[in-house]
Amino acid sequence: MISPGNYAHEAAPLKLPSWNRILVYFLAVFIVCWSVGPFLWQMSTSMQPDRELMSPTPHLWPYPITLQHYVNIFIEKSFQRYIIKSAIVTTITTFLCLLFGSIAAYALARLEIPGRFGVLGFVLGVSMFPQIAIVAPLYVLASNFGWLDTYRILVIIYLALGLPLVIWVLFGYFKSIPKSIDEAARIDGAQPLTIFSKIILPISLPAVVTTGLLCFIAAWNEFMFALAFTSDINHQTVPVGIANFTGLHFVPWGDIAAASVVVTLPLVIMVLVFQQHIISGLTGGALKE
Repeated sequence: MISPGNYAHEAAPLKLPSWNRILVYFLAVFIVCWSVGPFLWQMSTSMQPDRELMSPTPHLWPYPITLQHYVNIFIEKSFQRYIIKSAIVTTITTFLCLLFGSIAAYALARLEIPGRFGVLGFVLGVSMFPQIAIVAPLYVLASNFGWLDTYRILVIIYLALGLPLVIWVLFGYFKSIPKSIDEAARIDGAQPLTIFSKIILPISLPAVVTTGLLCFIAAWNEFMFALAFTSDINHQTVPVGIANFTGLHFVPWGDIAAASVVVTLPLVIMVLVFQQHIISGLTGGALKE
């Protein structure tokens, strides 16, 4: 007979050796510093006067602290215009990516479509083309259609870049949901579109939030296509606006750092707010039915 003491001893969770725990903590601290360090350095740079930024010895802690760089970007450079334009392009792109991508992922994951894995492979293959290789033909097409210096061309390009990511992430998540849910809904007379919108989509909210954030961040930070297809300041986005700060004989590092903090901080806040959904969305597709 096994005594309660022996049972408690056998049921006790395994603990890592002390050196393993130390290594895990060290790696965790290293990853945090590696990720957060550049942002903190940019924040420190944005609050230092120009004379301190030009000194031979850099300072991590800003002293004296100044907010003049933030005043410069919003008053002198009207940086808020770039933020508004980026918000318009990014919001439309994210909405369309989730709309079309979720429908495509549902059809490929839940419906019996012949050759669906070939379609997935084609989508993945198309997304692997380097951007620099397609910018020239896309520029010619945009010029022929008269779409240069418009929001339309940026939304279409970002949609093409974001759809493969949305389809693959949501495909894995939709695939992990038990098929018995669809079968029960079909017995009750529900059509595929109703099953998708009323049942599958609400269940998959963590994955939808995750892919939406990834698309938003990718479109928000995209630089090359925005630079190539927009020469009018009225349609340029945040990355291009920051690049325009650089003068012929002077680089305003403080203003650039302040603009970087302004456009990065909302993304950091969004990730912190939705971190539970992000974790669930990224790990949910790994579960088997």
